[in-house]
Amino acid sequence: MKIQTTRFGEIEGDENLIFNFKMPILGYNDENQFILIESKEASLFKWLQSTNTPDLAFLVTSPGFFGIDYVFELPEEAETILNVKSAEDLVVLNIAKVPNNNPRGTTVNLLAPIIFNVTNHDAGQVVLSGSGLDVTKPLFENQAPQKEGEPV
Repeated sequence: MKIQTTRFGEIEGDENLIFNFKMPILGYNDENQFILIESKEASLFKWLQSTNTPDLAFLVTSPGFFGIDYVFELPEEAETILNVKSAEDLVVLNIAKVPNNNPRGTTVNLLAPIIFNVTNHDAGQVVLSGSGLDVTKPLFENQAPQKEGEPV
């Protein structure tokens, strides 16, 4: 499948990396299909690119790559919607935010992970209400998250 992207130009999408979002990303209810793109080999980050909107892509990663202990219980409603049969069928990634002028200030959203069912290619963003998890958890030790417009 050919996919037009702003960031990478036209790419040939691997069908195994295309996911149908049964639970939309917050604020993007009309975007229901994304592909995972690895921009650099062996990178700790991937891009979650919309297959329909060329300029819509989210940087995603696994907090575990950065030594963050990240454990949660998937709500039953999410298990049902994503047709989860086994935990082994799931991949969990989180949206990262990189400040323009301070890559070491990168944060990750632990409160609303993206859950991928690699067996049936369903996916969704799940908000872990009441979990106390952070929306702007720093990825790098000793680096406080920066607020928009705050100097470095």
